[in-house]
Amino acid sequence: MEILWVLMALVMLGFVLLQISRRRRGAVGLVEPGHPDAADPANYGFAREEELDIRMPGPDQDLLDVLDLVQRTQDYRGAMQLLAGTEAEGERRWQRVQAFAGAASLELRQRPGGVGETPGGQWLRVWRAEAPKDAGGAAVHAEFLVQQAWRTSAPGSDDFRIIMEEAKAACGEAALLAPGDPVPYIVELSVARGLGYPREEFEQLWLKILDRAPNHMGAHLAALQYWCEKWHGSRELAYSFAEAAAARAPRGSLLAAMPLFAVFEHLPEVNLVSGFYQSEVVTKAVHGALHAVHSARPDDPMQAHVRHLLVFFLVRGERWAEAMNQLTVIDGHVGALPWTLSTDPAAEFAVYRALAVAGYEANGGSPATLPH
Repeated sequence: MEILWVLMALVMLGFVLLQISRRRRGAVGLVEPGHPDAADPANYGFAREEELDIRMPGPDQDLLDVLDLVQRTQDYRGAMQLLAGTEAEGERRWQRVQAFAGAASLELRQRPGGVGETPGGQWLRVWRAEAPKDAGGAAVHAEFLVQQAWRTSAPGSDDFRIIMEEAKAACGEAALLAPGDPVPYIVELSVARGLGYPREEFEQLWLKILDRAPNHMGAHLAALQYWCEKWHGSRELAYSFAEAAAARAPRGSLLAAMPLFAVFEHLPEVNLVSGFYQSEVVTKAVHGALHAVHSARPDDPMQAHVRHLLVFFLVRGERWAEAMNQLTVIDGHVGALPWTLSTDPAAEFAVYRALAVAGYEANGGSPATLPH
């Protein structure tokens, strides 16, 4: 009982100190839209909440055009041609495989099929039947099975394991069709996490990816999950993996941002420590990520992933101007961590964006002072 009273006192003390700190700096909070004190994101040219695209982290107009064509006509050939023309070792191919698989999975969920009804995602089945030797279709099918397992079954259940074993076999087929393509092995990283590969088996899989695409950011993010405390590793193993990737990152690589993702995956559920987001470990990881996006190629498709996570940490750390700088680059798309963990990614993003605008203006900022 004494311990309980001590904990309650600490919580109350932290709350009081927080309120005092906010009064000194000028409180920043959300008010109802239309309120005289409301900061309006539209003043900065930001998209309205209902216009935010939740499908992707950043723009890929070629993908959007093909996705629209495939779903409208149920003809897979546009998707096959797009993947055939996408660099195998690059980040964009992996993102496009995920997008096509996700679209088919969502269609199936919306139209599961019944008596006399064609199930959604039929174009992917036709693709595999008519072009069984197409490497792109095989990779999309493997990723589709992985997404189906996570979306329709509980990890550890018989149904989950059956679908994941099928996905593992599909990854093997896709790898045989394109020996130099890292994507089938990246898909298998999620299988490894779901089925709980022993560490030796996981590391053998990881070496196959490193042989094909040693600096692939998407692969590193997928592998990080395996090493996290909530799956098959620990905080220390996840941090070690992320920091090793950052240390060997070549100039211009976004791998320098990996520690920030490791920090995010191990955020405390209840934070009684005031200023956690200004702590040394968070500050160091944020600086690494800022350096990564500033030195990376402007057309690197993984930049958006890093910038979205930076917005989360910069807002939490009350670094308003820096958060606004990131928002000017990524606004319009919200298909990335941390927003995708919410049931309403657009709404979650809009809250953080409104806080960034309010904090920026409370400290003297305005649309005229924000660099573009």
